[in-house]
Amino acid sequence: MIVRQFTSRGVTSHLCSRFKETQTQNRQVMARPSSDLAAFREVFSKAKHVAILTGAGVSAESGVPTFRGEGGFWRKWQAQDLATPGAFSQNPSRVWEFYHYRREVMLTKSPNSAHVAIAECEARLQKQGRRVTVITQNIDELHRRAGSTNILEIHGSLFKTRCMSCGHVGVNHKSPICAALEGKGAPDPNTSDAQIPPHDLPRCEQGGCSGLLRPNVVWFGETLDSDILTRVEEELDLCDLCLVVGTSSIVYPAAMFAPQVAARGIPVAEFNMEETPATMRFRFHFQGPCGTTLPPALARHNNEP
Repeated sequence: MIVRQFTSRGVTSHLCSRFKETQTQNRQVMARPSSDLAAFREVFSKAKHVAILTGAGVSAESGVPTFRGEGGFWRKWQAQDLATPGAFSQNPSRVWEFYHYRREVMLTKSPNSAHVAIAECEARLQKQGRRVTVITQNIDELHRRAGSTNILEIHGSLFKTRCMSCGHVGVNHKSPICAALEGKGAPDPNTSDAQIPPHDLPRCEQGGCSGLLRPNVVWFGETLDSDILTRVEEELDLCDLCLVVGTSSIVYPAAMFAPQVAARGIPVAEFNMEETPATMRFRFHFQGPCGTTLPPALARHNNEP
């Protein structure tokens, strides 16, 4: 189990309390989840408020590197050197080299059929007075580029920055993000500093602030945005169908979300390459690449207007 210090204290307490209730309710003997697509489609056809939880697996098919899998970021680099507030404080040039590299990699990637299926589903159901909300752990913005609009990015975005001085959060798709990082590739794991002077790193352009910018992502040891978590909780409380797409269900607090929904008796369908620690709690499980399993599941139903 991987637990990251991502939640604000008040929301953490509430989430953990609800998760304990979920665990208690799930101690009963559970049947294996169904892989009956027709049965899922019947449930989907009646759903009015769909919550879709996505993780790294949905973007892996676009060629986006994962974190802990084969070829993952944390197999090559040490997370504590690149993804903590302390790392940025001590060595902002090396951290920016890493995040600039990731931004540039992402600009070469495109949404895959799973991203597109989710976006098309959202647009189609919206016209019918139905709602689809994407709650993603990913920071790559591929859902947005595919056309999804109702997105909650619980870990932030590679393409947003936050000023260390004035706190302004802004969208930033510049390539390169600053002249000093132009042409820079992946940081050398054996080199401790990119040796870029701090004044040449990305700086705030708000009203002459010129403060040092940082990636607006949640690092290890930081708290999740409590406002976003509150909105996530509201969506999960309202949903009458939940999809779990390409997530390992081991990173908290996101790993709690779908089991909480399932404990209320709401149908949960998991789309993943393999079973996860939460699979047995769900009504449906569809194994295989999300880009293959998800489009037929979310396609227009015969009884849709």
